[in-house]
Amino acid sequence: MLVMIDAAPTAAVPAGYPRELEREIRLKDGAAARIRPVRPDDAQRLIDLYDRLSYTTAYQRFFRAPKRLPPEWARLFANVDYHGRLALVAEHDAPRGPELVGVARYEPSDEPGTVEVAVVVQDGWQGRGLGVMLLSDLLAAAAARGIHRFCAFVLADNSRMLRMLARFTRVEKRTIDSGVVELIFTPRARTVSV
Repeated sequence: MLVMIDAAPTAAVPAGYPRELEREIRLKDGAAARIRPVRPDDAQRLIDLYDRLSYTTAYQRFFRAPKRLPPEWARLFANVDYHGRLALVAEHDAPRGPELVGVARYEPSDEPGTVEVAVVVQDGWQGRGLGVMLLSDLLAAAAARGIHRFCAFVLADNSRMLRMLARFTRVEKRTIDSGVVELIFTPRARTVSV
């Protein structure tokens, strides 16, 4: 007997993929999106997200703004171990399928016992609470993995990111060199609501 199942194809989920980090969200303005861990098949979607960033947003995230995100960067960013390297993406249902609109990630840092955090949100999605949700979920996921100390390198003129980190983290150390602010911080109690 042949049984037909009408179901949308699902992306291959790598070993160790933490489904518990997936969640549907509503932003301040009521827009719907979902937060989930990045997957290897997101590499092209990361390139597409980069293509939609303004020059300023791309520069504030990468401290340079190449015309396109190099494919090797996208593959590296899309392949994480979900423990020592983790990235959460925000996606929404666009007319041509799911579209990434934000990413928060942590990577090992040179500072012992500390991981480096970075967040980027597509320009049209900024100021709606998405960056705060991504950061909050990332810090909670890190804590569940025994990671409690973070660093971030932020351009001194990126006031939005500096305000978000000051509001939702405890900054232990702040230094500035050549227009780049280095912050060492721990998370505050989880009180984020959007």
